[in-house]
Amino acid sequence: MGLIRTKQLISIYLGSDTNWILPHFASPRRLIKLMSDTSPKSENRPLTAFAIVIGTVFLFALGDILVKHLTMHYPVMLVLAIRYWISLLFLLALAWPRIGASLWETVRTRSVLGRGLVLALCSLTLGHALQLMPVGETIAILYLFPILVMIISIPFLGERVSPLSWSFAALSFGGILMIVRPGGGLDAAGIAFALLAAILSAFFHLITRELTKTETKISLLFNATLVGAVCLSLAALFAWEGSFPNLKDFSLIALLGVIINIAYFLLTVAYQYAPASLIAPANWMQVVWAALLSWLFFDHLPDQWTILGMVVIIAAGVGIAIKTHRENSNHPTDTPV
Repeated sequence: MGLIRTKQLISIYLGSDTNWILPHFASPRRLIKLMSDTSPKSENRPLTAFAIVIGTVFLFALGDILVKHLTMHYPVMLVLAIRYWISLLFLLALAWPRIGASLWETVRTRSVLGRGLVLALCSLTLGHALQLMPVGETIAILYLFPILVMIISIPFLGERVSPLSWSFAALSFGGILMIVRPGGGLDAAGIAFALLAAILSAFFHLITRELTKTETKISLLFNATLVGAVCLSLAALFAWEGSFPNLKDFSLIALLGVIINIAYFLLTVAYQYAPASLIAPANWMQVVWAALLSWLFFDHLPDQWTILGMVVIIAAGVGIAIKTHRENSNHPTDTPV
């Protein structure tokens, strides 16, 4: 990967003038206050929220590019363990002086820690998928998770699914089949890891939906990061191959940790401007960003069937998101994830 191009792109996107993406009210103090509130008030600025989410998923896609690059040289568990510790230190430095023990205090501790374990496993499976497959195709498969959330909600939450929702689900699965079709050239193990990451992501979002009723977003983020750092470090010890990132690559891992935290903070800002269900369609831009960045950094361009599959998955996901928002507009219980 062209390291110079990486630095240029990051400097363009996160350069000295970031006022257009991070509104003036989103100072560290205000951000921590927002994330420490279980029911923050929402302003009515959907276009601003859309712009922030599109920028946020760009950062997530950029993080995926960094994971892909780094896991080409180091074990997945080692890269992720260091990333989680960097994120944890970032959170401690930013939030602990302002809110103290509230940073990690919880109401349902076991569920919060279990959520962190699910996220760590999701990160691990996604990391292996990125190691084995192109970034665009991996993220496209990952974005099966909103459909899986809908399906899993039937037995676990007793929710009813309309025929229209089932149609979107079938459309999404059709898009996946276009991407993973026989002869498509994708690694079978990579496909399995990506599908497992999508399943884990679905459970993670369902657990989060329930926990945000009693827990603060900053506590959920901190505890998930702590669990991930500990579990992935223990796993990395068993997979230790004697190599450790050099200064340049360690800096990239540190950058990865900071980028992910900034992305989570920006999502909090976005939810301050509009309900989560209203801005959900913008999340599917991550698939587009992932494909574009994969082409830019790795010279990988998906074939026609894969591009069509991505379009189908995005269309199905946006359809589900719009339908969910219309339902929630009549029952305003929207809880940001």
